[in-house]
Amino acid sequence: MSIAPGMHTDTANAVPQVDVRGPRFAAWLTTAVLVVVLLVSAVSSHAAAVILGLQAVVFAIGALRGPRAHPYGIAFARLIAPRLGPVTDREPVPPLKFAQLVGFVFAAVGALGFAGGLPAIGLVSTAFSLFAAFLNAAFGICLGCRLYPLAARLRRVPTPV
Repeated sequence: MSIAPGMHTDTANAVPQVDVRGPRFAAWLTTAVLVVVLLVSAVSSHAAAVILGLQAVVFAIGALRGPRAHPYGIAFARLIAPRLGPVTDREPVPPLKFAQLVGFVFAAVGALGFAGGLPAIGLVSTAFSLFAAFLNAAFGICLGCRLYPLAARLRRVPTPV
């Protein structure tokens, strides 16, 4: 299994892991973007749709490629990580990718709501995304990561008897 530079693999489970500070940094940037979306939505639903649509693209990249290819993850690796001390805590990549997928769904629904003239849908979706991003940024609570075990369990196909 090929692991990107800076990633760690738990050899017992062969699950790629990343420095927990990277996803927290991404959550702070996401929080800022979502606050901007809410502020801009008071002036222009279409502008809010564009900004939230761009955030949806960022979420999609994170969901498909993981935290190391995530635009905010790249910024963390290049600008922030070199100034920090050594990594002391890591977290597995699959729950982070799932959390990004959940973020993508909420951001896409919100962007479509703003663009389609249904600002209430845009506001509610953005507010849910903001709540989740802020929880992760401020307290290290990743709601998507907490839902991941349930989703993984539901995804398993039962074996025939």
